Amino acid sequence: MRLLVLAVGRLKHGPETELAERYRKRMIQSGRGVGLREVEIIEIRESRAHEADKRMLEESIALANILPEGAAVILLDEHGENLSSKALAEHLRRWREAGRTAAAFIIGGPDGLAPALREKAVLRLAFGAVTWPHQLIRTMLLEQLYRAVTILSGHPYHRS
Repeated sequence: MRLLVLAVGRLKHGPETELAERYRKRMIQSGRGVGLREVEIIEIRESRAHEADKRMLEESIALANILPEGAAVILLDEHGENLSSKALAEHLRRWREAGRTAAAFIIGGPDGLAPALREKAVLRLAFGAVTWPHQLIRTMLLEQLYRAVTILSGHPYHRS
């Protein structure tokens, strides 16, 4: 199964990008043994439309167009579920065992995502009730995915 992070906007070079890349590389190394064969980050450009609804629609269409067939779609959503690392690992395990081709984690733009894309989600994931900058959310997501992969690979988890 592939792990994809689909994000509106691009990270600029800096410490967040370096940390995100470090977790992505660690995940690739740890994931091979548990059937996770690829970790890919795909960035799309923010829409330049003047109206928020049009920006949201354009960005959602661009994201929907790159979703792999058969992927589990997970939205990062401030109103989503706050999962433990073990619960996230369990979701990944179930999707992998169900034969999903990929787990696609979507980080939308500032205007959100269109209802048609939101309806495709099998999970809405939150990192608390506070608002986080996109560059930190991406890094936090990659860290949590790395942690989930290490849990799946049987690495001792410090919370056990």
